[in-house]
Amino acid sequence: MDIWRGKLVPALASRAAYAYIRLLRATMRIEQDSHEALARARRTSGQYILAFWHSRFVMMPYVYPDRRIVVLISRHRDSRMLADILQRFSFAMAFGSSTTGGAQALREVLRRVKDGYDVGITPDGPRGPRRRAKPGVIATARLTGLPILPLAFSARAARRLGSWDGTLVPFPFTRGLFVCGEPVRVPREADQGEQERLRERLEAELDRVTDLADARMGLGVEPARPTAGA
Repeated sequence: MDIWRGKLVPALASRAAYAYIRLLRATMRIEQDSHEALARARRTSGQYILAFWHSRFVMMPYVYPDRRIVVLISRHRDSRMLADILQRFSFAMAFGSSTTGGAQALREVLRRVKDGYDVGITPDGPRGPRRRAKPGVIATARLTGLPILPLAFSARAARRLGSWDGTLVPFPFTRGLFVCGEPVRVPREADQGEQERLRERLEAELDRVTDLADARMGLGVEPARPTAGA
């Protein structure tokens, strides 16, 4: 019984979450300030990496104008429902993290990029610390040669859950907004010091566009991120 409950409950939860996200898209009026930035990146680079804080994943399937994207997802149990939801949107998955299966996931990402796919990453997932970019996104950009596009979503009426990341869940019939920041490019020859500088730059740009989106929607600013090492 416990085995079936362990499989059935997450499956039902992911179905319900998927249905709710579809309901949101059908009832919300969403402003896409990101479209021109995505189109410009397509023209200049061909492919790109979309990076956004884990708390803003709910509506992200609707910012991407295509389906040729591979999303890097942790094997941790907390990421299983997110993976199931994204697969329902027909996105490709690469499973792994900085602690488990990272090399295998990176090989899958590189294979997909070679086949013309873009990449989607939550740099602070799957368990945080919240709004702290891990080095993996920089390594992915260095090896693929693709620019990182910092992306944010916010909504006029929404609730922040009590999860580690404070997931933002919009209410139906509200306004939403996507904002894209300045691209971050990582040279293949970048040494550890340069990679760390670019990681901090990405972190700051993600914070900027996320706070900007919240401000434009009249939403309160998120609490400060945990201090380093917390």
